[in-house]
Amino acid sequence: MRTLIHSIKKLIQIEDQPRQWVAGKDMASLKCIDNAFIVLNDSKIEDFGAMPQMPAPETLGADAQIIDATGRMVMPAFCDSHTHLVYAGSREIEYIDKIRGLSYEEIAKRGGGILNSAKLLAQTSEDELYNQALSRAYEIMGRGTGAVEIKSGYGLDLENELKMLRVIRRLQQTTPLTIKATFLPAHALPEEFKGRQTDYVDLIINEMIPVVAAEGLADYIDVFCDRGFFTVEDTERMLMAGMKYGLRPKIHANELDFSGGVQVGVKYNALSVDHLEFIGPDEIAALSGSETMPTVLPGAAFFLGMRETPVHQMIEAGLPIAMASDYNPGSSPSGDMRFVVSLACIKYRMLPEEAINATTINSAYAMGVSDTLGSISKGKTANIIITKPIPSIEFIPYAYTSNFVESVLLNGKLVAGERVIHN
Repeated sequence: MRTLIHSIKKLIQIEDQPRQWVAGKDMASLKCIDNAFIVLNDSKIEDFGAMPQMPAPETLGADAQIIDATGRMVMPAFCDSHTHLVYAGSREIEYIDKIRGLSYEEIAKRGGGILNSAKLLAQTSEDELYNQALSRAYEIMGRGTGAVEIKSGYGLDLENELKMLRVIRRLQQTTPLTIKATFLPAHALPEEFKGRQTDYVDLIINEMIPVVAAEGLADYIDVFCDRGFFTVEDTERMLMAGMKYGLRPKIHANELDFSGGVQVGVKYNALSVDHLEFIGPDEIAALSGSETMPTVLPGAAFFLGMRETPVHQMIEAGLPIAMASDYNPGSSPSGDMRFVVSLACIKYRMLPEEAINATTINSAYAMGVSDTLGSISKGKTANIIITKPIPSIEFIPYAYTSNFVESVLLNGKLVAGERVIHN
């Protein structure tokens, strides 16, 4: 069945020749068509262009759906390439500790942080964990996200890591979201392994990775390579083990200090290195010419009051930038990619065009789906946002608490919002 959306005020992020990502000065460019149409054929984008070239509705089939988008814009749905969306409960008490001045590391040393979430998750049944995550999945869909990467990492033992990964698989099977699963066993050191970090790394390599791979539960492997967590040497061992089983690396890197995480990620061809609050000439040089996407998580820096990644230095060096929500209970309890776009402009001084590129095509690459998502291109999956009537692209980050999303279509079907469809 075809769907025709016509009289679009502006069709945003179009591509005649699909790209993997947008880098450097090109990030400030966003190709659009004013007074446009788009035709969806089941789950795919079939055609688009200016209104004078629109096909006659009667040629699209008797069952075609027609949507009038007068005054509205259409853009690709957001791709959120870094989340911890599957978790148990919440950690608002730690939020009060942060208000009182305790740092992320101090809270972790007191048994809070990731270890707190691990305790809660161990006490939560798989069904309850799924129900909590399902609610969050529909929440982010309603705010314009069409694809999401979800990490494990609150299990910290084989049984509970598998529980998280099985919940991610259920979400893949029961929601219209495009979901990638990342195995993150090295998110923190369990209390019982205190003083025995090498033993825990051995456990991950010898027991966890083979089982996860045998059950086909993950697309990627991730390590928190940073001060106070896992070393470059630990990281290399785990990445090599994961790669033997076909798990491409993704890295938590340089959130707390210059850790070497960026360089080790590039060395092992990580799909992305994420956080990057601490990045300098050596990291930029390592990323230049690589296939690794530097990914910034504005929500975490905002919530924790951390330094901002020097994105303009990176862009001026010709790098691409992706941005994701880092949706998690401790450092970024929001999966709202609309707010990420606003933070990109407000805190990182990015242009609206740069922010949109960072949260669509570049973040699609950072989760391995830029061949099918992240832009308006013929043959790509029809994951799109129809905005409310808004005056300009600049309004999207400017009105940072306004909900500009009127409708969301994933795989060509309406999943959120209300649009009048005329058959």
